[in-house]
Amino acid sequence: MPVDPARRPRAYDAFLETHPDYLSTGELDERRRSDFHRLDAAGHVYLDYTGGSLYADSQVRAHLALLSQGVFGNPHSANPASAATTVLVERARRAVLDYFNADPHDYVAIFTPNASGALKLVGEAYPFTPGGRLLLTVDNHNSVNGIREFAQARGARVDYAPLTVPDLRLDRAVLDELLVRGTGDAPGLFGFPAQSNFSGVRHPLELVERAATQGWDVLLDAAAFAPTSRLDLSEVRPAFVAVSFYKMFGYPTGVGCLLARADALSKLRRPWYAGGTVNFATVQGQVHVLAPREAGFEDGTMDYLGVPAVEIGLRYLEALDVETIHRRVDMLTDWMLAGLLALRHANGRHMVRIYGPATMASRGGTVTFNLYDPDGHLLDYRRIEELASAERISLRTGCFCNPGAGEAAEGLTEEDMRAGADAGADMTLPRFLQVIQHRGGKSAGAIRASLGLASNLADVEAFLAFIGGFRDQTRLTIGAVTFDVDSCRVIRDGA
Repeated sequence: MPVDPARRPRAYDAFLETHPDYLSTGELDERRRSDFHRLDAAGHVYLDYTGGSLYADSQVRAHLALLSQGVFGNPHSANPASAATTVLVERARRAVLDYFNADPHDYVAIFTPNASGALKLVGEAYPFTPGGRLLLTVDNHNSVNGIREFAQARGARVDYAPLTVPDLRLDRAVLDELLVRGTGDAPGLFGFPAQSNFSGVRHPLELVERAATQGWDVLLDAAAFAPTSRLDLSEVRPAFVAVSFYKMFGYPTGVGCLLARADALSKLRRPWYAGGTVNFATVQGQVHVLAPREAGFEDGTMDYLGVPAVEIGLRYLEALDVETIHRRVDMLTDWMLAGLLALRHANGRHMVRIYGPATMASRGGTVTFNLYDPDGHLLDYRRIEELASAERISLRTGCFCNPGAGEAAEGLTEEDMRAGADAGADMTLPRFLQVIQHRGGKSAGAIRASLGLASNLADVEAFLAFIGGFRDQTRLTIGAVTFDVDSCRVIRDGA
C-alpha cells in the first residue's frame, strides 16, 4: 500500500528519485502500522537496532496464545508437561537450523542466554595450547576479545589483525600474512564479526574459507549481521557462529545460539559440567560422562518458555523476507549518510565526522559519528544523547563494547590506552576521556544510530533534523552534561 501522502516526510519525493526501489518494501510500512504502531503513537524515533531490535505486537500475541493453550514444565523429564516443552524446544532448534540453511547432520544449534554466552562456550572449551594461536580482528565485540583470556591462560599466542582508516575495513595484506602463517600442528582459532557493531562495515565472508584452508577454526560473530542479512551456512561454513535473537527480532531477550559444525564441536573440551549436560555423574567415583552434541553444552535449565518464541520470531522474519529488510535498511542508511555529510556550519566547516565507510559499499545500517562545533571542537556525545532523549529519539553513545574499532577510529595509541589502564580498577570511560583529553586533546566514544526492520524515512528525517539543529552550536551553547550515561549517575557541580 502506498504511503499516505499526509504522513509523508517532506523529503519523500526527493528520496524516491534516488531510491525508487523503496516502494517495493511497502509491506514493511504495513507492518509498522499494524505491529509497531506504538512507535508513532508515542512519537518515538527508535535508532538503536544494533543494540536490540524491536518486537512485533503479533509475535508477543502468538507467544501468549501458545503459552495459554498448554501446560509446559522443565524439559529435563518425561512427564507430560516436560514432554510438551521438549517438543517445542526441539521444534525451535530445527527452525533455527532451517533459517540459517544448516544441515542438521553438519551443524548443531545450542541455545544460550545470548551471543556472549555462545562465544564464552567456545572460548572456555577451545583446546588452546602452548604453540597454539588465537587470531582476532581489531574490530571485534568485547565478548570476542574476552576469549584471549582463555587463550593466554593456556599459553597460546594472541594476534590482532589491524584496520585501515578512515573506512575501518580489515587490512587484508596484514590479515592474509597472519592467516598464511597458519597454526602448524596446534589448534588455532580465528574470530571476526560478519558486520561491525561499531562502524557497520560488513567484513568479507570469503575469509571463512580462506582461513579454513590455512588450518584455522573460524568463529563468526553474526550478532550485528543476522538482523538484516541472510547467513546461509550451506555456502559459508564457519566452525562456530554466535547470534542473539533479540537483536534479530526483539523478543525473547534471554535466548541466543551457538551454531557449531559437528566436527568442530567435537574438538571442544568443557572445563566443567552442569545439570542437564551429563549422561552420568558420580560423587564417589568423581567421574562424569558428558551428553553428546547440544545437550552437553546447554547448562542447567534453559529459558524453556522463551525458546518457543524464537520459532515465532523466525517465522516473522521469514514472512517479511530478510532481503526486503536488507534493501530498505540499505536505502535508508544511504540517505542518512548523505544527509549527515551534507551538514555544514555557516563558516563552511563540516558538522559531522563519520567513523567508517561514507558510502554503502560493503556496509550495513549502523552509522557511528561525532559532532563538531564551528571551530572544530568535539561536542560531548553524552550531551547529544541527553538532548536526543528529550526529543524521544533513542540513540546509543559510548564505545559500544568494541574498543579496537574505537581506538582505530580516534587514532588512539597503545601509550594512550596504557595511560588509562594505569588507573587500575577505578578507571571508567568518563575518567578515561579526561586522561586522553590531556594527551593532545584526543577523545573516545561516539554517537551511534542504527536502522532495522521497522525503520522508515520519517525516522531518518526526524534524526537528520535533530542533528541539523546543532548548526553553529558550540560546547557552551548546547549546555553541560547533567546525566552521565556511561556511569549512570547524575553529574553535580564540580563532578
